[in-house]
Amino acid sequence: MSTPQLVVHRDKELMAQAAAARLITKIVDAQASRGHASVVLTGGRNGNGLLAALAVAPARDAVDWSRLDLWWGDERFLPEGDPERNVTQARAALLDAVPVDPERVHAMPASDGPYGADVEAAAEAYAAELAKAADPENHGAVPSFDVLMLGVGPDTHVASLFPELPAVRETERTVVGVHGAPKPPPTRVSLTLPAIRSAREVWLLAAGEDKAQAVAIALSGAGEVQAPAAGAYGRQRTLWLLDAAAASQLPRSLYPPASP
Repeated sequence: MSTPQLVVHRDKELMAQAAAARLITKIVDAQASRGHASVVLTGGRNGNGLLAALAVAPARDAVDWSRLDLWWGDERFLPEGDPERNVTQARAALLDAVPVDPERVHAMPASDGPYGADVEAAAEAYAAELAKAADPENHGAVPSFDVLMLGVGPDTHVASLFPELPAVRETERTVVGVHGAPKPPPTRVSLTLPAIRSAREVWLLAAGEDKAQAVAIALSGAGEVQAPAAGAYGRQRTLWLLDAAAASQLPRSLYPPASP
């Protein structure tokens, strides 16, 4: 378990731009050392804000998009192309503008896909896809993602792991179907905490006053069942990327004075 590190930016726009630049550097470094990189994307306003910032970043083309695997931390179990699906939003924000290899864009199954309305079968299929991509030296049945990004919800949820629901208690499976999510739609597919923790680095994104209490709870030693964000950490690094509003309920001692 890596100790959380915090970077607090002035506002959400600067946070998105700085996070995009940080991600480009991480991908380029991974591709230089191993020939490829693997990133888990997140949806929501902060995840999509980062992707939009990456789309217009001056260094965007430093990435070899053909050697990048893209995965998702969770997905709304809706029909293909639905505007609420994370993959649909990611295509609009970034993926349609860069030369990604379609074979390396690992979208979670849709509700009108080969598994129909069976969300458990969809989750099992994504788990199998992750296991197939895992190398022998990886930690568990998922690839060792270079960066796994998560938005933090006002209730401290990450991916589609909501407080107290069964999915956040899962210790064996890497992907689960989620039923009865308190945020619509109620049916989703999500990575579990064991899968999240296999990543080299986990980045948690939060901006806005509505996230301040969740950030404070997650970083105050709360349990992961009550505050799923508290259980999200990387093997080598756990990075909280915040704006000033989201960090407003944290003691200043938790983050360095030099945070921009």
